[in-house]
Amino acid sequence: MNGKHIRVKKPPHSGSRFFNYKHYFSIVLMAVADSNYKFIMVNIGAYGSTADARMFSASIMGERLRANQLALPESRRLPGSAGPPAPFVLVADEGFALTHHVMRPFPKRGLDVRRRIFNYRLTRARRYVECAFGILSSKWMVFLSSIQMDPENATWVIQAFVVLHNFTRIHEASSSVDLDEFPTSTVLGLDRTLHRRPGTAGIAVRELFTDYFLSPEGSLPWQRDAIRGSV
Repeated sequence: MNGKHIRVKKPPHSGSRFFNYKHYFSIVLMAVADSNYKFIMVNIGAYGSTADARMFSASIMGERLRANQLALPESRRLPGSAGPPAPFVLVADEGFALTHHVMRPFPKRGLDVRRRIFNYRLTRARRYVECAFGILSSKWMVFLSSIQMDPENATWVIQAFVVLHNFTRIHEASSSVDLDEFPTSTVLGLDRTLHRRPGTAGIAVRELFTDYFLSPEGSLPWQRDAIRGSV
């Protein structure tokens, strides 16, 4: 899960509501993507000045997640694990709050090996949504410049291209994608001032995944090499 700023012309009499931290006017495409780079949930049209955590919390998908109305699969044991069942989660970055169903990385300071491995594994999973944004922008050139419409009409345009994006992904499902081709700069920046203390349920779930990634059943043979030199 992440968000992307879509550049739009300055709406009249809008003040700074659409002016983002990158110093241009935008509305935001907040999205959840799957492993085929399809968007499975989107929220479109939030002000560019809105922080990602606040944006998600106020969105319909955020409200439904809190109300347990997203029809997520039931918790189940991680592959090969004899431990307690793990909930299905949305993978996000530091800009989102840690909850029972939203995983964010550990803070970067003072990380031990186990926490660095968790952050590495989470980053690998999160790159799918970043790559989905990159595919969207590279295929539909409208996203490479400012959309010359008012925000309401621009929202309809973005919705149409999200549908077209998913249509092409379904029919190109066998095509491979180079994750390194699409930089992470396409996604929202972080607003650390909005971070809240994580709930105990979110902490417990993150620890469950952290332990699993170091277990014989859940570890990757190259993960320790991958974190060398990281902070």
